[in-house]
Amino acid sequence: MLYLWIKAFHLIFVVAFMAGMLIHPRYKLHQLTSSPGEPLFETMKSASAKLRKIILTPSVILVWALGIAMIILNPSLLQSGWFHVKLLFVILLTGLHGYFISVGKKIDAGQTVPAKRLKMLNEVPFILLIGIVIMVIVRPF
Repeated sequence: MLYLWIKAFHLIFVVAFMAGMLIHPRYKLHQLTSSPGEPLFETMKSASAKLRKIILTPSVILVWALGIAMIILNPSLLQSGWFHVKLLFVILLTGLHGYFISVGKKIDAGQTVPAKRLKMLNEVPFILLIGIVIMVIVRPF
C-alpha cells in the first residue's frame, strides 16, 4: 500500500514538473520580446522566477525522491529494460530543466539568447514525456 501512495504522489509531481517545463520556456520567449525594465520583461521575469521556485524546483526534487523511494521498495525495477530507457529519458529531462534555468538566468540578466533554439527545445519535454509514458505503460522491453 505504501508503494502505491508513493507512486501516486510521484505521478502528481511529474504532472506539476511537466507543466512547469512546458510553460517556463514560453515565459522566457515572451521576455525576449522586450527589454530589461519594460513591463513585459519584468512581468515575465517575475512569473518565471515564481514558477521556478514554487513549482519546478520542488517538483523535480520530489519526482526524484519519490522515484528513488519506489526503487528502494521495488528493486526489481532495475532489472527491466523499459525502466533503463525511462530513466535515460528522465535524466535527459532533468538536464533540460537545468539548461532552461540557466538560459532563463541569462535572459533575466539582459543577455540575448537565440529564440529559435529556445522555441525548438520547448517541444523536447513533451517528446520525452511521450517516451516515458510509453515505457511505463506499454513496457516494450
